[in-house]
Amino acid sequence: MNKSITTPESLQPATELAVDLFDNWFDPIETEVRARSRQFIEELIRSELDAALSRPRYGRSQMAGNEAKAGVTGHRHGSRKRSLTGTFGPIEIAVPRARLTTSEGGTAEWKSQALRAYQRRTLAADALIAGSYLAGTNTRRVRRALAALFGGTVGKDTVSRTWRKVKSDWDAWNSRSLADEPIVRLILDGTVVRVRLDRKATSISLLVVLGVRADGQKVLLAIRSMGGESAEAWRTVLGDLIKRGLRRPEFLIVDGAPGLDKAIAAVWDGVLVQRCTVHKHRNLLAHAPERLHEEITADYNDMIYATTPEEIATRRKAFIRKWRLKHRAVADSLEEAGDRLFTFARLPPSQWRSLRTTNAIERLHEEFKRRIKTQTVLPSADTAAMMFWALLASGQISMRKVDGWQTVPVENQIRTYSWCNPPRIGRQRMRPALFTVRDRGASLSRPSACASHYSSERKISECGADAPRPEQ
Repeated sequence: MNKSITTPESLQPATELAVDLFDNWFDPIETEVRARSRQFIEELIRSELDAALSRPRYGRSQMAGNEAKAGVTGHRHGSRKRSLTGTFGPIEIAVPRARLTTSEGGTAEWKSQALRAYQRRTLAADALIAGSYLAGTNTRRVRRALAALFGGTVGKDTVSRTWRKVKSDWDAWNSRSLADEPIVRLILDGTVVRVRLDRKATSISLLVVLGVRADGQKVLLAIRSMGGESAEAWRTVLGDLIKRGLRRPEFLIVDGAPGLDKAIAAVWDGVLVQRCTVHKHRNLLAHAPERLHEEITADYNDMIYATTPEEIATRRKAFIRKWRLKHRAVADSLEEAGDRLFTFARLPPSQWRSLRTTNAIERLHEEFKRRIKTQTVLPSADTAAMMFWALLASGQISMRKVDGWQTVPVENQIRTYSWCNPPRIGRQRMRPALFTVRDRGASLSRPSACASHYSSERKISECGADAPRPEQ
């Protein structure tokens, strides 16, 4: 018994409707623009050939009878069809051909400067394809995304070839001189991405260096793909920056990775370093059970976001005193960061927000990973670094000036804070916290002065060994 099954008509055309949805959207403006584009391009190339031959088509040279002085002579010999894809869509044009007489007496094929040999797409079309790829569309989806514009002539192979054209700009950026960059501050951090190495998905580290100019503008200085965040990896990155002329910065913001700290000590020993307060907050939470997280966060934020250096010092002591008794691992973790966690307090308060953390780079990491989310694994390590750079170079991600940019130059602004007699806690003496109170360059006969004697003037009164402690 034969049984015929028919699909309801309401379900049958669904797929066809999705495929042909926009096919009947005829636009006379687009059609006319493409026709005029073909005429314009052909006329442009013909005018270029007329100038090379010193005469129009079917015309005689303006220097007839004296061709030797014309410099270039030759003859036309037909035309050939060329397909060209631009922002106006795919078109087919007739490109004239000619042979020019050379100085040696031979002839050579004429080559148009407007339409290069083997060129199939305009630069604007390549930029559009690369921009779609950077916006988070993977190579296979670009064809569908740009089908209405390019008529299906762009596939994943076209995207890959277009992307490779960016490499010349990438190489030039990597070798540019940094001698003229007025960099006063660096932000250093790394992120992990998955790439394909030997046909296997492998995690690599991208080491990123962000600079802050004297006018407060952030600028990407380096992005390198390395095996990890070891001291040698960071020394390679910093050494390359110095080799290209980067001047010694006045302030560094880091995430606290041991390898980075060692590299900085080897390259720029003595430079002020701020450890990211967000990274340290995560460390503190990792050392405590979840039920204490809310309380730790409240105490930590009260300390970090205090409004004056003296208040920060007081709350720092209170934090350590409390958590040494309640959960010692938390207090030990805070003390491990040392004074580097509070270096931001040595600069004007207007800059504190941009000095406390490496959030400027973390935000770039988030945006970068959002763009590559459609690609589980990137093709190579070089592609990962190049995509990170291209997102900024193409303007898809823009960076604003840092908060407090009006007072970014830190020369003669740096102050230090401490109390002379560290208080005892139980049987232990607290390590001195927030340093010495003095302006950079101020002459002091003694190495320390109390936070209670803080002054914004260049000359600060000295403090004796029995000076009073700051108020609790």
